[in-house]
Amino acid sequence: MELSWLMKLRIAASAAVGVVIVGILAWPLAAASEPLAPLSLQAGVISLGDALILAVLAFLAGFVAYFPCRPWGREIGILAVPAGLAIWAVRGGNMTALLQLNPSLAQRQELFAALKWEPFFWLAIVAAGFGGVLAGEKILPTPKPDRAKEKPKPKSEKYLNAAIAVVGSVLIAQFCISAFAQGIKTADSKLGVVIAQPSIGQIVFAVLVSFAIAAFIVKKLLNLGYIWPITSSAFVTAFAVSIYIKEPILQHLGQNWPTVFFSNSVTSILPVQIVTFGTLGSIWGYWLAVRYSYWR
Repeated sequence: MELSWLMKLRIAASAAVGVVIVGILAWPLAAASEPLAPLSLQAGVISLGDALILAVLAFLAGFVAYFPCRPWGREIGILAVPAGLAIWAVRGGNMTALLQLNPSLAQRQELFAALKWEPFFWLAIVAAGFGGVLAGEKILPTPKPDRAKEKPKPKSEKYLNAAIAVVGSVLIAQFCISAFAQGIKTADSKLGVVIAQPSIGQIVFAVLVSFAIAAFIVKKLLNLGYIWPITSSAFVTAFAVSIYIKEPILQHLGQNWPTVFFSNSVTSILPVQIVTFGTLGSIWGYWLAVRYSYWR
């Protein structure tokens, strides 16, 4: 199953809409005075008003992206917002810069406690874009091919499979990101090893590939779409913080290592980076699984 040039152009058009509306036009909403300031709600660069405007622009991006992608507007249009956010995610500072703004142990404890919930904000922005796609579909629906109706699964089985998909995706992403996002490793007598801040290129690669693997497995084993791996991206940071960011660990790192070192590489990645590239990776992995099935 090869992509036609027309389909490639539609994918590019969807991404371009998101890059222009969210990545470029909406950037002043998050741009800080310092060029290396980290993009995070905890850095105070996005106000409530900015967040509402961003949600509206994300909805608009999804809405506009739907139409050039017909008859696959629903499947392709969802790429618009994460493509735009990807521009944000690679600009500015990293997690190290955010920690430098919070030097004391108490400040860092409060910071990571708040970072547990920040991914849900970025996931809501992605969801706003998908809402725009659905609105476009309501205005100009795409005819669906007639297919043999499958026997509906019991609701309990649907909920169970969805829960398995989310939990499994979190675990797969956690393991794979830890393996792929590798900064300089140094031995530590208490933690075993500490890892330096990965570069942005490593972060993009690690998160994309990790969620692609998760979505591929979810599609092949559970025959579910990319919505559940995307949803799981909101939980990866909380899972990593709960395990690797305890008070004794933070205290040990602060007393013995420069800010650039972390107990686990997942905790060195900003929530916007996890959700943005997790969304793109999930969509990629899902379609890889579909393509693999056709190839088989």
